[in-house]
Amino acid sequence: MANQSHGGPVNPRSRRAEPASRAGARSRKATKPRRGGDGEDEKPRKPLWRRLVKWGLITGVVMFVLGIAGLFFAYRAVSIPDANAEFLTQTTRVYYSDGKHKIGDFQTQNRTSIGFDEMPQTIKDAVIAAEDRSFYTNQGLDFKGIARALRDNATTSGTSGGSTITQQYVKVLYLTQDRTWSRKAKEAILSIKVHNQMSKEEILEGYLNTIYFGNGAYGIEAASQTYFGHKAAKLTAPQAAMLSSVINNPSAFDPYDESDQERLMGRYTYVIDGMRKAGNITEEEFAKYSAKLPKVQKQRQSNRFGGAKGYLLRLTEQQLRKEGFDDSQINGGGLKVVTTFDYEAQKAAVETVKEMKPDGLKELNVALSAVDPETGAVRAMYGGANYLKSQLNWATLGSQPGSSFKPFAVAAALSDGYGLKTQLNGSSPLRLKGGAEIENQGDSGGRSFGPVSLEYATQESVNTAFVDLTYDLMDDGGEKTLEAARRAGLSATSVKRYDPSVAVVSLGYAPVPNVEMAAAYATFANQGKQNDWYIIERVRDRAGEDLHKHTVRSKEAFSKAVAADVTKALQDVVRSGSGTNASTMCPTAGKTGTATFQKVEDGKEVGSPHVSSSWFVGYTPRLSTAVMYVRGKNGNEALNGYMPTFYGGQYPAKTFSSFMNKVLDGGDCGEFPPPANIKSTKGKTFVPKPTETKETKRPDEGRPDRPSRPSRPNRPSFPTEPTQPTEPTDPEPTPTRPTRPTFPTEPGPTEPTEETDGPGNGWGP
Repeated sequence: MANQSHGGPVNPRSRRAEPASRAGARSRKATKPRRGGDGEDEKPRKPLWRRLVKWGLITGVVMFVLGIAGLFFAYRAVSIPDANAEFLTQTTRVYYSDGKHKIGDFQTQNRTSIGFDEMPQTIKDAVIAAEDRSFYTNQGLDFKGIARALRDNATTSGTSGGSTITQQYVKVLYLTQDRTWSRKAKEAILSIKVHNQMSKEEILEGYLNTIYFGNGAYGIEAASQTYFGHKAAKLTAPQAAMLSSVINNPSAFDPYDESDQERLMGRYTYVIDGMRKAGNITEEEFAKYSAKLPKVQKQRQSNRFGGAKGYLLRLTEQQLRKEGFDDSQINGGGLKVVTTFDYEAQKAAVETVKEMKPDGLKELNVALSAVDPETGAVRAMYGGANYLKSQLNWATLGSQPGSSFKPFAVAAALSDGYGLKTQLNGSSPLRLKGGAEIENQGDSGGRSFGPVSLEYATQESVNTAFVDLTYDLMDDGGEKTLEAARRAGLSATSVKRYDPSVAVVSLGYAPVPNVEMAAAYATFANQGKQNDWYIIERVRDRAGEDLHKHTVRSKEAFSKAVAADVTKALQDVVRSGSGTNASTMCPTAGKTGTATFQKVEDGKEVGSPHVSSSWFVGYTPRLSTAVMYVRGKNGNEALNGYMPTFYGGQYPAKTFSSFMNKVLDGGDCGEFPPPANIKSTKGKTFVPKPTETKETKRPDEGRPDRPSRPSRPNRPSFPTEPTQPTEPTDPEPTPTRPTRPTFPTEPGPTEPTEETDGPGNGWGP
């Protein structure tokens, strides 16, 4: 039995009995007598202050734990957002063809980011001394700095802020500039988070590439260029200290504002002293540097589209879009765009127009385009004096080319079995079937030449001979002339402004952009090989990788023989014809052009005819150039009675000669090929008579000749043509056909972005 009580099985009843015993014990304990009135002592209560301290500590611990938990959850909940888009942008810079001289830039903000290793130690030391002297030791927040800032704000005498460099970087890159507690709390959390995820070097690099230094300069590279005209890598200690001083308040510490100099000097001294205390400069250097502010360069005008180069920048922007670059890449991609514009040639173009343009004629518009025949590269372009005053680029708008359109008829005839010795009727007036009459005008002086060769008709710009060629002699002469123009390089838009059934189609009655005429003549200079004109040579990204590089793709527009004979005829123009004022130091070929305009409404002439445009287009073996003079906002006002002389052989030819002699190398002119002297298989061969053709009286220079008004019976022949080219919709519209070809209606100018097909629109399928 004893063994059972100590080691055997336990009786279930005994287990149930045990709780009762324990209950009794608890009962006895509960009924223990208290001290008090019944004879037992009562336990005394703790003092109030001890209880307040106790609960205060408990509350503090709970709040601390909750605060830590809240910070933890906030830290986890707040993620680093995408950077503000404008602070990721970099300035796109546009250069002349040498890649060194800058034309201008495109930008959301003026910014060029550089690497940490490219930043001099001077700016690193200076910005830390100015903005965050505990930068390398704090955790993204500086509580001592915050307390100091609160004290300084209260006393209005502080020179240092409470925000760390990390906080400032976070604020500009990720947040808004709102002064709210929620923004500040988010800034603090993000600062800690950025500190934990980025090295100090990465933070400082991002900060120096992001922060604003005033006067439109974002980042240290742009600031160094803006104030000192050199790269950030060359910043001296005083220069770095001054730039770091500006950060605190760019509007109050403006180096270009004389009223800010005293305030800036105080801030600058604070920064220099901080660099001394940190051991970045010696005592001697401190004494030297703190004596005065470093000198800044002359303030530049900020508007990058000012002057004649504004037209180059705008055209570059348009062509970048055509090459597939979007606005974000153009304005903020940090691209390096190298154009085809030659620095010296462009300078010569601007100087030449200023020299040659008659004084006091404010309504006069001049255009000049120069194209490399071998490649199609536009080497110079003058579209106007100041893009800010007028956004119409006359080099891409153009006007009626007049007789400078005739070489396309020459090329068409030479390709169709005729030769330079083919006989044409140069009589004036020339009566066509149906009774219509054509007269010689412009540079030919209104003479009646009688029978002439195609070569001589080109030399003397004989209108009637070219009407005879394209209207009566050649089958489908109008269509073939326009096909030749298209093959030479005129855009489809320009060619479709002409009606091939019009008798004067070869006389250039509809507008053609100036740059297209230069490019088309370049085809003759290039022995019949056509290149589309272009202005962008290459585009590189911020890492130096090529994103675009132009490839020259030549097409055979004409045989070498045809091109050589066209050149021979156009050389005669310059040697002894209507374009003698266009001669240069090199072999030169070209053609004058003077267009007459007659307004027509409802098939009836309105007002008197007037000279509307004056041209010279020519080339040497190395360069093709077109010069155009027009008047008024729509380029269609009268030149006669306004200019001292208005023929293409005068101001345009002289402007051409002056420009070409500035840019050509007399020791490297090149040579034209000898004429092919294509033998005609069609028409009559001209045989000169021993007697001269009687010359009629030349018209008065101040009175324009009446325009030609031919027509075929029962055949529409005169399209209404705008003076300014417009970009057609797809499909392109066809011209309407009223009754008079040389009298286009007079519209206002179109937007400069819609002038022409642009490069890449030469002839072809």
